Amino acid sequence: MPDAASNPVPAPQPSLPGRPRRWSIIAAGLLLLALALVVIYTSRAAFFSPLALVVVAAIGLAALLLELRFRKDVGPRVRAPLWLNVLGLVFAVGAVAADIFHLSANLTLVAALGAVICFAISGTAILHALRKRKT
Repeated sequence: MPDAASNPVPAPQPSLPGRPRRWSIIAAGLLLLALALVVIYTSRAAFFSPLALVVVAAIGLAALLLELRFRKDVGPRVRAPLWLNVLGLVFAVGAVAADIFHLSANLTLVAALGAVICFAISGTAILHALRKRKT
């Protein structure tokens, strides 16, 4: 039987300053608060609206982009595709404008779907780049 002293317990790593972690936690909390406000103050019927999908997708993409901003280990190599995010933003503004001005329901649906697809592809590209960096 080996002696207990021959298997020393590894010393705990000194923790990094809490500053980057603290801002990451605060940003995550604010995004959760935004999502909670959307869910709490939205009627059940509104969740069948395409605009609700755009809002939830935009909050998710914002969370992912903030995670990239606050993570120091990612570096400048992982970037969100700017053109895709701008296109998604244009689609989202188009969906809101179509809803406000009571344009065709199909136009609202197509614009909202375009925004969600752009945000989803952008998020997937970021997650793929992050996963590639780990391996």
